[in-house]
Amino acid sequence: MKVLSTSTISPPRTWAEIHFSALIHNLDFARAHSGQRIMAVLKAGAYGHGIEQIGLALDTEGLAFFGVASVIEARKLANVNIQTRIYLLGPTFPAERVEVVENRWTACISSIEEAQQFNELNQGNQPLKVHVTVDTGMGRGGFLPSDLDAAIVQIAKLSNIEIEGIGSHLPSADEDRDFTLKQFAQFEAAASGRDYDFVHLSNSAGLLDYTSKLTNLVRPGLMLYGISPIPDFQGALQPVMTLKSRVSLIRTLPAGHGVSYGRDSILTKETKVATIGAGYGDGYPRAVSNQGAEVLIRGQRCPVLGRVTMDQIMVDVSGLDTCESGDEVELFGPNILVSELAQKANTIAWEVLTGITPRVTRMYF
Repeated sequence: MKVLSTSTISPPRTWAEIHFSALIHNLDFARAHSGQRIMAVLKAGAYGHGIEQIGLALDTEGLAFFGVASVIEARKLANVNIQTRIYLLGPTFPAERVEVVENRWTACISSIEEAQQFNELNQGNQPLKVHVTVDTGMGRGGFLPSDLDAAIVQIAKLSNIEIEGIGSHLPSADEDRDFTLKQFAQFEAAASGRDYDFVHLSNSAGLLDYTSKLTNLVRPGLMLYGISPIPDFQGALQPVMTLKSRVSLIRTLPAGHGVSYGRDSILTKETKVATIGAGYGDGYPRAVSNQGAEVLIRGQRCPVLGRVTMDQIMVDVSGLDTCESGDEVELFGPNILVSELAQKANTIAWEVLTGITPRVTRMYF
């Protein structure tokens, strides 16, 4: 086997700069704005930022929970010795529940069958703390409000688990205010009078734009990473990730020359074209092709030309006084928000962030 030289390590072509100071700023804003305890949502690799690194950065911040989607994510946090309690945000598979019990992770319960199996698996231990999920309109899991009382009576009879919380989820807090207000009222009616340590409903949009007299825990996700689902609050947040690449090549192409696959972008005049070392193989969305996307080079916005390819994009740098091979390029970050890029791709910021691929080097500051 040939051993590669390690004397010289090339700089990355595409990388994500992740700033913990911005993360803490956003957390502090979430605390101050909500006045409630925080479950930091770290699922999907902390929205593409790196679950272990973000978990370690937040582990000393006195949070109530880290919210994850699966035992795989919970295990990653446990393997770096995270001390903050880990909360599984969705129903678990039967084969996962032994691991949940052994590690004392907190499960949310959506069915009597789940509760019964956790109770059976937890023989001889202190009661396993669980939360009951109420389906107030998401349609993804939980007990319907009409079934909640009977379900809680059954679960409360199980001696090896303890209900310590009750929660629900908002499907359209950033889109449908009337429905969301009804959902708050329905959840508060369902949770009222129940003596639990944690009562929680709000995601980022709910935290930012709604108030509750009953809840005492909020679950920020996207806003922790500096992007607001409610545009009016964007100014209060700081983007945590800046996705960058470099100019690899600059050429002047004549009018009538095509750019990228499909030749659906034909230059109408002589154009200085820079090739950038990032593409959809890095998570830069192909759907922004020919949709007016821009990147930032030397402090100026430059239009993306033609289709996004797997490993490269081309941009018009005719408006720059100077552009050189090796110049840094901001694909998104504080100057071009990921939410702007997502809009041009006809998708959402969540998808773009979680789609940044493993070959993109994460750099932590």
